[in-house]
Amino acid sequence: MDDARVVFIPENFSNLQRFLRLHKVAGVDGILADLGVSSHQFDKGDRGFSIRFSGPLDMRMDQRQALSAQDVVRNYTAAQLHKIFEQYGEVTNSKTLAAHIVSARAHVSVTTIEQFKSLIAPVVKGNPNKYLAQVFQALRMEVNNEMGVLESMLSQVPDVLNPGGRVAIITFHSIEDRMVKNFFRQGSFVETPSHPFLPDNKEDVFTVITRKPITATEEELKNNTRSRSAKLRIAEKI
Repeated sequence: MDDARVVFIPENFSNLQRFLRLHKVAGVDGILADLGVSSHQFDKGDRGFSIRFSGPLDMRMDQRQALSAQDVVRNYTAAQLHKIFEQYGEVTNSKTLAAHIVSARAHVSVTTIEQFKSLIAPVVKGNPNKYLAQVFQALRMEVNNEMGVLESMLSQVPDVLNPGGRVAIITFHSIEDRMVKNFFRQGSFVETPSHPFLPDNKEDVFTVITRKPITATEEELKNNTRSRSAKLRIAEKI
């Protein structure tokens, strides 16, 4: 694309403010962040994102980074694995799964998707495809520090967004959506209930445009089933 209005920057969301400054941009009128994994990454086995293909146990969105899913499976403690499978994947038997991985990995090589699927096969519960999808999601979110990146990016939005400018975030996971909702409403990442007897001295940063998230229509779902879990929230800087 030869258009001076468009500048492609192959960097992480967490570097938003840094690269705006680098390109001498003091403020912007709009920010759109799509937190989903692109379909071409899911549809290529060599990236390791999908349970449908053979390939390396990788899952790095930016292959310049060191940590891969293979490293997580090989080196994390049972407690660390339990936490990510429970928190990021909502895996039913996350503690059992973590303990099994730590026990079994000492005896077999785990460098590919197929090897990992074989490793955890004895503890898979319920629908295998759904279970594996939850496990892979948890690993991907950990490898790419997706929650940390989102928190960092959102924290920079008030400083880079011009008054009246809007920020729109598309999430695909309940934890992401909760973080965005709380930040838009309260300027923080935890939900703090209001107290009826204490004054609220917090200064609002945003006006929430979408009281409820926008989701895909039935027509869109027919054309793109992967949009089923997408939620769009929009806020305007005061």
